[in-house]
Amino acid sequence: MRWNGQTLDADDGALPGLERAGFVRSVQTPEFEGVTFHEVLCKSALNKVPEETNLPFSFTVNTFRGCSHACRYCFARPTHEYLDLDAGHDFDSQVVVKLNVAAVLRKELARRSWKRSPVALGTNTDPYQRAEGRYRLMPGVIGALTESRTPFSILTKGTLLRRDLPLLRQAAEQVPVSLSVSLAVHDAQLQKQLEPGTPSPRARLELIRAIADAGFAPHVMVAPVIPYLTDSSAHLEALFADLAEAGASGVTAFAMHLRGSTRGWFLSWLAQEHPALVRRYRELYGRGAYVPPEYTSWLKARVDPLRVAYGLAPREPHRGADHPVGRVPADEETPDPRPTGEPALTLF
Repeated sequence: MRWNGQTLDADDGALPGLERAGFVRSVQTPEFEGVTFHEVLCKSALNKVPEETNLPFSFTVNTFRGCSHACRYCFARPTHEYLDLDAGHDFDSQVVVKLNVAAVLRKELARRSWKRSPVALGTNTDPYQRAEGRYRLMPGVIGALTESRTPFSILTKGTLLRRDLPLLRQAAEQVPVSLSVSLAVHDAQLQKQLEPGTPSPRARLELIRAIADAGFAPHVMVAPVIPYLTDSSAHLEALFADLAEAGASGVTAFAMHLRGSTRGWFLSWLAQEHPALVRRYRELYGRGAYVPPEYTSWLKARVDPLRVAYGLAPREPHRGADHPVGRVPADEETPDPRPTGEPALTLF
């Protein structure tokens, strides 16, 4: 998922064009049918985040480019165009693997100029997508960060993170470690449509539980919220209830945005699977990549009471008797800014 302000054209160490120096080989295996891995030797591992983004981390590390999670809405799709690959099917099936990322990172962290600034993993493509099971890049990355006393965070949809929980517990004894899970689609059927390569919602809830049991405070990104598909009260309340039961410590939620070629890829899927929503999306996203402020305010008014009711707010306010756990204000108390004109699509 995208962190607002992070530039798509930032050099992340993977070479722009597979035919250039650094390319090692392309690999296809029966275990990953339909996926080609392009193995490269990266020149750098650390990516500087622009200061004006005002994010809680200063650098990122991406072990892959491309992602077999195949999320229809993924903000990072346009990055594949710098490799002369398309942002649609190629992004899902042509995965660039930085074989030497841990070794390069260790050298960069050993520089005298390194200030142990916070590093984030999972801000572009998922470090625990299925390919990590084959290449095992993350143990080396975690080790390099820990040895250099560098605080770090991980955001993932991948249940492969469970494999590294013992290593992460050891790291947390020496440096601050933050673990977050992305889970925005509670309905399993819809999840398979929107995120066909990701673990199921149930599997990710079990991942959250395992992270909590390991002594961490798992934060959950309920993002992106997909207008008309995952923004109903029923969907959000069921999701928040399960997150709380699984041991999530807090939730961040925001609406989907559609930048660059991601917009066309998502809307083509929408036209095929939910054609009744196309006109509404053209109206909702008519001003650009982001939903209008009215929708953002409307979504916040829907989400905030749930965060409080289920104890998932970062700073939980006092819960009054009129808002017991499981209850939120009725929908009609917050005007719905979404375009109307045809009957609402009900999926839940």
